[in-house]
Amino acid sequence: MPITAATPHPVTTPAQTTLILRVLTVATFVVILNETIMNNAIPRLMDDFGVVETSAQWLTTAFMLTMAVVIPMTGWIMRRLATRRTFALAMGLFTVGTTIAAAAPTFEVLVAARVVQAGGTAVMIPLLMTTLMDLVPVTDRGRTMGNVSLVIAVAPAMGPAVSGVLLELGTWRLIFLAVLPIAAASLVLGLRLLPDTGEREHGRLDLPSVALAVVGFGGIVYGLSSLGGGHGGEGGPAPEPVVDPLLAAGVAALALAVFAWRQLTLARTGDPLMDLRAFRHRSFTGAFVTMCLGFAALISSVILLPIHLQRGLGLSTLETGLLLIPGGLAMGLLGPSIGRLYDRIGARPLVVPGAVGMTLSLTLFAVLLPHVGMWTVLVLHVLLSLSLALLFTPLFTAGLGSLPHSLHAHGSALLGSSQQVFGAAGTATSIAVMSLVAGSDPSTAERTSGVQAAFVMLAVAAAVSVATCLLVSTPVEDPADE
Repeated sequence: MPITAATPHPVTTPAQTTLILRVLTVATFVVILNETIMNNAIPRLMDDFGVVETSAQWLTTAFMLTMAVVIPMTGWIMRRLATRRTFALAMGLFTVGTTIAAAAPTFEVLVAARVVQAGGTAVMIPLLMTTLMDLVPVTDRGRTMGNVSLVIAVAPAMGPAVSGVLLELGTWRLIFLAVLPIAAASLVLGLRLLPDTGEREHGRLDLPSVALAVVGFGGIVYGLSSLGGGHGGEGGPAPEPVVDPLLAAGVAALALAVFAWRQLTLARTGDPLMDLRAFRHRSFTGAFVTMCLGFAALISSVILLPIHLQRGLGLSTLETGLLLIPGGLAMGLLGPSIGRLYDRIGARPLVVPGAVGMTLSLTLFAVLLPHVGMWTVLVLHVLLSLSLALLFTPLFTAGLGSLPHSLHAHGSALLGSSQQVFGAAGTATSIAVMSLVAGSDPSTAERTSGVQAAFVMLAVAAAVSVATCLLVSTPVEDPADE
């Protein structure tokens, strides 16, 4: 595999490193914000376009599904293009998608625009994480990761709050019109300031692997999303799925098994689409599974809570957005402190309380939701957000830090892809459970019971993280390349 510019650890001054990471962090925040920014608008979009919940949630699910399909290719993209061109590709796609979404005349066009947006977003997450691992020494990674990694968690948590404010000001199109100039400015600024870092390699893109990833990830999320398709709630009966959900999930599972086998085979030649040898490292595996469960809880909660607050408690979009702001702010403000704590005490003293807190908050949502008002929801959401803050920075830092440099890009892609698959699967399954329990009865009590059942499912899944986080350990130095 010829390499045109071998710079695995580029020499930069601290000021240059800070500037690079700031540009990438701002751009990443903007693009990830859009992952959940439509959640608060779902009730209005259901009315404007005449679609049901199981259809409307595809504005979020399709976004995450596209990311899950594209992220496995980002390791190849970054090795092929290096930093500047990869950044231009990512922000260019996102800006084009945002422009189309702002002018979308139909629901189908809006979903297509979200897919284009997601293509750009998918590239930004591994680009940020891989660049950080390349530029920052191991002794400073906790602090630096605390400043940037929670962007990936805070932005989705802030999405409903931002959209709630914008929806009070006018049409849902303001959501995209407000983001567009920021995205365009980030693109221009990044192209002016970003140097190229990393290696440029001319490896080939394995198209069979891409096809298997599309069928595997897409089939699983499609199958889960369609499970509740027979119950549309107050929008009327949902349309019958084109393909039987169980059949789609079965084909997807087979495709993912073949995908994994092919990656292990290609790893022997040094040219896999996604190098699964990262799972030989126990700490990375523990971080991977725990991150999947945490991101499923985060994304599912920020789509379930707006539905409950608006349809169940009768809050406006603005009130819903304002109620969810404290949780997002708590995650962001804690980031630097958690990063510094990680550098001092390591990962496990942080991730264990985080996993326990996540499980506790979701359990309380499941038990108390039918009997409490918005202030209790606020407190529980803050508890969930604080718990996730304790998880994400240590998991990113310890997980990627346990890998040799040659696996950093693949590790970033694996973590990023898994987040989106589990986020999309969590969202799709939560909506399906909610719809199945609520049935066709649009009453507040039945809808609340549906949301409650979805939180029961999330709490059970979160309990697994209490065990998997114990696998995570703190690396003391960069492992040697394999």
